[in-house]
Amino acid sequence: MARLKNAERQHYVQAYVPGTEEPGTEWLELAKYISTIGDDTQEGTEEEGFYDGDGTAEVTVTSVAQAYTPEGYYDPTDEAQELIAGLKYKVGDGRKIWHRVVRSDGKKEWVGRATVTAIVAGGGDAIAYEAFSCNIRFDQIPEETDLPVVPEG
Repeated sequence: MARLKNAERQHYVQAYVPGTEEPGTEWLELAKYISTIGDDTQEGTEEEGFYDGDGTAEVTVTSVAQAYTPEGYYDPTDEAQELIAGLKYKVGDGRKIWHRVVRSDGKKEWVGRATVTAIVAGGGDAIAYEAFSCNIRFDQIPEETDLPVVPEG
């Protein structure tokens, strides 16, 4: 089995217009000066034990909130970073975007509306480059799509 580098996974963002059900076709790649993207998925669970078993608690996953935390250096000329930076002083629907993740092998993608929190666009030590980071959390389980395989050569 091939090992694939994280840098081959692609993250895209797009402005959200309140009330729209589908994203447009123009995506901004969130990649420039991004050195790491963490997976901060949160799962809701419940535990229950039953008399037809031995009483050991069984775990049921009741919700999944996929989230990513890109981190790196802030570049205000990068359209994707600037879209996110522009949300910093917004609330409610003003913090919504469309988020698209393409798996590192290019065979699957996930798309959905997301909420951006913990925005950092600038800041850090005087001798360091300005920091960029945020948390992008899908508002519900994103739509998964199998992508067509493009033959090499």
